[in-house]
Amino acid sequence: MNLERISSRPVVRAPSSCRLQEAAGLMRRHHVGALVVTDDAPDEGRVLGIVTDRDLVLKAIAEGIGPGEATLGDVMTEGLATVERGADVRAAVETMRANGVRRLGVTDGDDVIVGFVSFDDLVTGLATEFTSLAGIIETEREREVEENMELPLAAE
Repeated sequence: MNLERISSRPVVRAPSSCRLQEAAGLMRRHHVGALVVTDDAPDEGRVLGIVTDRDLVLKAIAEGIGPGEATLGDVMTEGLATVERGADVRAAVETMRANGVRRLGVTDGDDVIVGFVSFDDLVTGLATEFTSLAGIIETEREREVEENMELPLAAE
């Protein structure tokens, strides 16, 4: 299974100067849990890092920093671990493990971020694959039962 099938879109960008309250509003409005942080204009800026809803809680609110006081630049994680959209789940898991993150930017062939894949996305995708595998077992059992019902009983 490649990541293109399970990665999330859209990618929402915000400049590092964006206040946390505004960032939380962007997350709510776009139904996302992470923002790509850029250095200037949200659609044109160079990627500086990522900020997640968890970052807002643990790096700001838990420290008593008000949502109007800090910016994304104050709480973001610098850099963004990425994986190409054609990669498989194993590559994503290994990249997450190596970087100690639960979200990866998904890139096209030109290193442009086109989506995210999260730990939750991977679990859901794998669960779907395992359900399909379980279906093979069940279908095989049903076929064997039907075939056995058609066979004459062995003479005793």
